[in-house]
Amino acid sequence: MKPVLQLALDFLNLERALRVAEEAMRGGVDWIEAGTPLIKSEGLNAVRELRRLFPGATVVADMKTMDVGRVETEAAAKAGANIVCVLAAAPDSTIKECVEAGKNYGAKVEADLIGIREGSLKTRARELEGLGVDIIGVHVAIDEQMRGKDPFLKLRKVRDAVKIPVACAGGINSETAPRAVKAGADIVIVGGAINKAKDPTGAARKIKKSISTLKPIKTELFRRVSADDVYKALKRVSASNVSDAMHRSGSLNGISPVWRGLKIAGPALTVRTYPGDWAKTVQAVDMAEKGQVIVIDAGGVGPAVWGELATHGAIQRKLEGVVIDGAVRDTPEISKLKFPVFTRLITPTAGEPKGFGEIGIPVMAGGVKIHPGDWIVGDDDGVVCIPRDKALEVANRAMSILEQENRLRVEIDRGSTLARVIELLRWEKK
Repeated sequence: MKPVLQLALDFLNLERALRVAEEAMRGGVDWIEAGTPLIKSEGLNAVRELRRLFPGATVVADMKTMDVGRVETEAAAKAGANIVCVLAAAPDSTIKECVEAGKNYGAKVEADLIGIREGSLKTRARELEGLGVDIIGVHVAIDEQMRGKDPFLKLRKVRDAVKIPVACAGGINSETAPRAVKAGADIVIVGGAINKAKDPTGAARKIKKSISTLKPIKTELFRRVSADDVYKALKRVSASNVSDAMHRSGSLNGISPVWRGLKIAGPALTVRTYPGDWAKTVQAVDMAEKGQVIVIDAGGVGPAVWGELATHGAIQRKLEGVVIDGAVRDTPEISKLKFPVFTRLITPTAGEPKGFGEIGIPVMAGGVKIHPGDWIVGDDDGVVCIPRDKALEVANRAMSILEQENRLRVEIDRGSTLARVIELLRWEKK
């Protein structure tokens, strides 16, 4: 079977989905899928519209059926779906009902292995093949992708277990699509790398080429970062992106940049000191490692615990920046040095080195509890703290939000508005 490129339209808004579908089809997409979010939002009218717009295309309805298999398969097939998706975790009786209904109404059935435990993949795939499904889907859920899971490990296991076509989904882009094919995918399912692209036609064309040549084509976006790439990702996104990725949490209230135009991202070295006591502050500069952000809890008051001379030392140590829930001075000089300093207060009054306080313990800054090693991201909008054990997930989610905004910006600039693009009134509570 020649590898197929399938576009998963995982939108809530049908008009936006259809617009991207039209552009992507021009780029060489073979199959087009009404994604589960789209079907849940718009119903099977989404499938009907895809069939109307693309009468000759293979249309997939990702129903994720778990029960009433005959009813849902029949409904999707009558709406125009060529392929209907059922969850592999569904009871065998439901799978059989889907297969029988598919035969009655001329639709193939794909069983999605999402949620099946790693050790049971091969066994369940063989069972599904025996039950008569036409395609096995290997799917790393978006929430798993954000934690760095690799879809191709599962794919290889399933490919070895069955003879029927295997589809693969899970954050695939122009770099990873050839890997999917080499690992055994007959159907390569792509979502965000096309849906969120500024140019879906060009994005589809690039991925199609990578599949046909089996050569990866480099992309800066639409990729899931690894633990080694967290810094690069967090430097690319905004503090606002990070806040959104954390469900609008994590921001340090009242902490602002001394001067604008810089961005910081790095693990925290924490300092707690008494108001105006800058001894532990400058000691932390000597202890900090390259790329760290010093976070100082000085009680949110003055006098200053940071100034120009401490800044010179931080630059020599190649620190990423400093965040102070307290006061800073010498801001004209700090601005000339272009070193990122975020603070609650600015004052000309210096404190004194008394030696009280501690380094490397949990502190409070801007109303947020910050532990050593938590990631700090800051820019003109302020500062956000990411718990250390969530840094990889939040970096991936923030990148996804950045990509979504890129696409929305294109749609607005074509002559629309944000309210119209996202159908704002539709989602207001009644």
